[in-house]
Amino acid sequence: MALLGYLVFLAFPFFWLISTAFKPARELGSLHPTWIPRHPTLDNFRQAFDEQPLLRAGFNSLVAAVSAALIAVVVATPMAYVMARRRGRLATAATGWVVVSQAFPFVLLIIPLFLVLKSLHLINSVAGLVMVYVVWSLPFALWMLVGYVRAVPLELEEAAAVDGAGRLRTLVSVTAPLLAPGIVATGLFAFITAWNEFFFALVLLKTPEKQTLPVVLTHFLGAEGAADLGPLAAAAFLATLPSLAVFAVIQRRITSGMLAGAVKS
Repeated sequence: MALLGYLVFLAFPFFWLISTAFKPARELGSLHPTWIPRHPTLDNFRQAFDEQPLLRAGFNSLVAAVSAALIAVVVATPMAYVMARRRGRLATAATGWVVVSQAFPFVLLIIPLFLVLKSLHLINSVAGLVMVYVVWSLPFALWMLVGYVRAVPLELEEAAAVDGAGRLRTLVSVTAPLLAPGIVATGLFAFITAWNEFFFALVLLKTPEKQTLPVVLTHFLGAEGAADLGPLAAAAFLATLPSLAVFAVIQRRITSGMLAGAVKS
């Protein structure tokens, strides 16, 4: 029952978002709202695309999220392997850095971060935003990958070495396949984190041509805070689809990868 209640708690906002996106303006202003639209319409979607550059903003978000996920995985994987296999003061210090970075309020970082990026001429650029996303997601990605590396039995690497495999061959042929589900899960985490991020994009991107999707969604709010609910719900619904699609596709690979690793071990 607790799990069912938790699932309902998570699913209700998304269900209400979908319902609002397909409701005509008359039903949105009704004093007696309904769960399901009586007269579903696509007018909210047409209005959202007419009023705001959703395609361009979505493309900017996609470039930033994919780039940040790839770079974070490439940087974090060798670091995690070293931290998991060679325990010492450096690994302990790195673990402490991961914990502290997750507890540090990122609002305090925005001013020095802005000054650093300004000195590098990376303000109002997707490249600067990608750099911030990589740094921001790297500690948690590193923490995740360390756990996956430690789950790979060290005896497998030792057995490969006994059979004559070199260090590089062992990493590529033995460790990497077993570590693939963890790498995919970490990349998924970095992608979703960057895709949904709002605060850094709001501060660092100034021109409308560079803004990402979460920032553009705020343009549906009026000057006095009044929201254009129909187009806002339609745009927000479209913004959630890539995250759901990526998770649905990669979730199968995570499961199959875990099963393959279990058979090999």
